[in-house]
Amino acid sequence: MRRFLYLLLLICLPVVADQRILYQPLNRDAALDAGQWRQLWRDTVQQGGRTLIVQWSRYGDERFGGADGWLANSLREAQAQGLELVVGLHMDSAYYTRIDELDSAGLAAYWKAQLGESLAQHREVRENWHLKVSGWYLPMELDDLHFQAKDRRDALYSQLREFNRKLDKPLHLSAFTAGKLAPGVQARWYAGLAGLGLKLWWQDGAGTGRLPPLVRQSYAAALPCEVGIIREAFRQVSREGEPFRAVPQNPIRGVGCHEEAVFALNYRPWARVLTGSSPIP
Repeated sequence: MRRFLYLLLLICLPVVADQRILYQPLNRDAALDAGQWRQLWRDTVQQGGRTLIVQWSRYGDERFGGADGWLANSLREAQAQGLELVVGLHMDSAYYTRIDELDSAGLAAYWKAQLGESLAQHREVRENWHLKVSGWYLPMELDDLHFQAKDRRDALYSQLREFNRKLDKPLHLSAFTAGKLAPGVQARWYAGLAGLGLKLWWQDGAGTGRLPPLVRQSYAAALPCEVGIIREAFRQVSREGEPFRAVPQNPIRGVGCHEEAVFALNYRPWARVLTGSSPIP
């Protein structure tokens, strides 16, 4: 009976995760016309969407046309359809390669340089894109492999504290688990970052499947309530060493104290117009 009531509760729970949904801009999305963007954002709102988290507004040297380009125009339309915007800043296209190559001092210097690029992009969007932004998203994801050492986590904390002070709206960033820190240690690290007044999101890993479900659940159970959870709405079908490929799947819905978001819009059923886009996890 208790199990039946629990399942009934899950069925009756409101679909809250899609209230916040991540969108990863890719150049092929430039093929959409104004009417298609308008319909996409209308459908997103009809599906319960309230906040669109845009993963980046500059990717390497790609600026998506700048203030008069397709991305800025589409986001102005999203705002017109009632979506709140958290706009991503700068992402180095070689980020994951670079952090693999660097020692602790090199990683700190690299992060300092990349945060400078994001500050420049923050000024560009704020001054020229004509958007009402409710938050800023830093695309450089954190993980417990490259930040396993405490000195690296301490350096990151100091840099993010200073960076956050220079923004005019709340900072968002995300992290994922590689199983290199114990759940309690990771939870304390996350709590310290959240204490800076930023919004930290933890990726649930259900789509990539890199960790067994019970291990993922142990990390999720240890998360502080102030850390949000990004629910992965995909299932990876590519093997290690192959280009990333995935198919849509329904995200796991939580019943705990955490705010939730979904990765990514490109995988949701009402966004089939973006089917040709394959997000980078």
